[in-house]
Amino acid sequence: MSFIVNLALGLLFGIGLVVSGMSDPAKVLNFLDIFGTWDPSLAFVMGGAVLVAFIGYRLVLARGKPIVGGRFHLPTINDIDTRVVAGPAIFGIGWALGGFCPGPALTGLGLGTTGVLAFVPAMILGMWAARLVGETVPRTSSE
Repeated sequence: MSFIVNLALGLLFGIGLVVSGMSDPAKVLNFLDIFGTWDPSLAFVMGGAVLVAFIGYRLVLARGKPIVGGRFHLPTINDIDTRVVAGPAIFGIGWALGGFCPGPALTGLGLGTTGVLAFVPAMILGMWAARLVGETVPRTSSE
């Protein structure tokens, strides 16, 4: 049952990415090109996503237990360290250069989007390298 729910939610997410234009790297790059061909429409997509997530988290966490699964898996570490700053910075640079982030890149595989065949292997390599670094560099924590 959990697999079917996750599959349906993943398909819904992918359809949302396509409909909103976030799977089109040109649209994303135009959003990031503030002094050129700036396209502010993705700001509304992101704003809507933040609003839905804000309300959704409040409603879901009020339940105390997920509908599918035994418990919520929430982060316990809240320290700001080098990894917390460097990871998003590298992610943002990759997003600005390629026009993709992981969700739209995987959606782009199904759509045959230009450039995604180079981006996805590089993304997987980066995730693997981050995991290796994460295993060798101790995490600063108050645990």
